[in-house]
Amino acid sequence: MNKVWMNTLAWVAAVMAALTLSFAGPDETSIMGRLPSLIGQRLGRQPVALPQGLPADRTLALIAFHGGHRKDVESWINGLQLRDNPSISWVRMPVLNDPGNAAGRTALENHLMARYPSDGDRANLMPVFTDRAAFVRSAGLGSTEQVYAVVINRQGEVLARVEGQFDERKAQALRETLQQRGL
Repeated sequence: MNKVWMNTLAWVAAVMAALTLSFAGPDETSIMGRLPSLIGQRLGRQPVALPQGLPADRTLALIAFHGGHRKDVESWINGLQLRDNPSISWVRMPVLNDPGNAAGRTALENHLMARYPSDGDRANLMPVFTDRAAFVRSAGLGSTEQVYAVVINRQGEVLARVEGQFDERKAQALRETLQQRGL
C-alpha cells in the first residue's frame, strides 16, 4: 500500500510542477519584447502616443539607432516596395537618445528635416527620443549596432523581428506576420 501512495504522490507532484511552470514560464510577448509606452513625434511636431498611436493594428517599424543605418533602412523600404505598397502600414523609427530639453530635441529634429526634405519621406518618419539602452532591452533587440524590421501591434507587442539589411526570406516572415489577423 505504501508504494501505491508514493506513486500517487509522485504523479500529483509532477502535475503541480507542470502547472506551476506553465504559469511561471515566459510567454511569447516576454520572449519577443514589447515597445515601451512613450511619445513619438512626427516631424511636424505632432506627438504620437506609442504604441497606441501606431497607424494600424500591425505596423512594420524600421528601427535605426545611427545615421549610418539609413542605407539598411532604405534596403527594407525598397525591397518591400513600401512607398508603392499601401497594404503595409509602416514607419521609419530612428531611436535617438533624449537630450533632456526642448532645444536639444529641436536641433535633432532640424537635422532629420534636413536629411528627409520631401513630404513623402517625412510622412512615415517617427523619431523617438528616449534612452536607447532601455528601448533596446524593452523591445527585445540585441543592440544598437543593427537595423531592425519589427512588426508591432497597438498593444506594443513585438510580433516578429529581423535584423540587418533586406533579405527576401526575412521579408516573407514579416509579410506573413503582417497579414495575420485576430490572433
